[in-house]
Amino acid sequence: MAYKNGCRNRVEFITQLAGISGREAKRRLKLGETTVERTPLGLPVPARYPVIADGLVSGDLGMESAEIIATALTALQGRVGPDDLDRVERALVASATGAITPETAGLPGAGIRFAPDYLRAQAMEWQGRLDPDGTAPGDDVVEAKSTLTFGLLRNGLYPLRADVTPELRGIMDTLFDTFLSARSRSPIFVPTESLTRTSVAELNGIESIPGAETFGTEPFSAEVFSADQFTGDPRFDGDRRTAGEKRADILRAVLEAAARDPKTPTMGGAAPTVMVHINAVDLDQGRGVGWIDGIEAPVSFRRVKELICAGGYQQVLFGENRDVLYLGSKIRCFTAKQRAVIAARDGGCIIPGCTIPARWTEVHHVLPWEQGGPTNIENGTLLCWFHHHTINTNGWKIRMVKGRPQVLGPLLWDPSQTWRPAQTHRANTPSPEPPFKRQSQDSPST
Repeated sequence: MAYKNGCRNRVEFITQLAGISGREAKRRLKLGETTVERTPLGLPVPARYPVIADGLVSGDLGMESAEIIATALTALQGRVGPDDLDRVERALVASATGAITPETAGLPGAGIRFAPDYLRAQAMEWQGRLDPDGTAPGDDVVEAKSTLTFGLLRNGLYPLRADVTPELRGIMDTLFDTFLSARSRSPIFVPTESLTRTSVAELNGIESIPGAETFGTEPFSAEVFSADQFTGDPRFDGDRRTAGEKRADILRAVLEAAARDPKTPTMGGAAPTVMVHINAVDLDQGRGVGWIDGIEAPVSFRRVKELICAGGYQQVLFGENRDVLYLGSKIRCFTAKQRAVIAARDGGCIIPGCTIPARWTEVHHVLPWEQGGPTNIENGTLLCWFHHHTINTNGWKIRMVKGRPQVLGPLLWDPSQTWRPAQTHRANTPSPEPPFKRQSQDSPST
């Protein structure tokens, strides 16, 4: 039909027919592929998502909501059973249209038409429950990694591009919200003299130009370091992070250190704290995902365990009517005094070659907390976020001997596979006596 009407393709045909942009035409075509009956071989093929199709035809379901639901269902294709996929489709369409179905009956908000933003969060929750490995991957090979890169200098500024995990987004949101709170004093950054009125006007003008959000023509750096760029050691330690991923981990450590700083404003009388919630049954059974307040995407179960290891947890027991029956005290959390003592002993991340300082590290339970490991100085040691995050897969082993950590490196690092003392604080090694003092002690007395 496109050719018969003088158009090169169906996108051009739809743009002329409906008076919409090419981008909008592609969006509608993509949605139509999953919601319209087709006849590729002469035989009718039912729509992949018939409930979405019915909602669009009736006018009860909006385009944006339909796209959100179709995207969520496509992500679940092949990962869950057909019955579960149909159940999710009916539930999300009901939430988007305000209908009540067996899937939504009795749930909070049943019968209310949810806006696309809230619908997106609901779709993510369905994905997290039915396919936790897809939405919050726990395997190193497929796990989403944060990255941070810089573009080329333009108008005196370097554009910054970052992709962050849900957890790091939660950390950033919490810290930014704390400083931006009406009850706290936000830091003020004074423009430098080099930023003239002309350059400011140019920047303001650029923002109004379509496509000005692009960061130049040069690709961002994604170089991979096979050696330790801090120590120059050519041996590969299993760290396959790109430079951008390492910058993102540094940013994470800086933000976490800022949240712990006494000068940071408080929220509700407490330091900025990222709250991660997980069902008690899921935690006990070793399954499921965690959820951060204000963040749509879930957190992998493995990362939940690491956060409990570093930050402790608090038990909350709800009744059948969601009333609070029990609120436990925070446990398995290293206190500030314990952390100070461990920092004085370790000095920073204890993995050889790692230069992350103590204030940017997490306290790790050497004997895991789920195995009954105590939360005391003799069972705690400092690890940077990366080594803590990969301690079970990166080849490094840790043990405590007489209150001090020892490490066993990967085979490439230590072919002899010998347990060795971990890195320690520089102040724990006494300085040698001055040469003149040794000479005076060795000289015979007169």
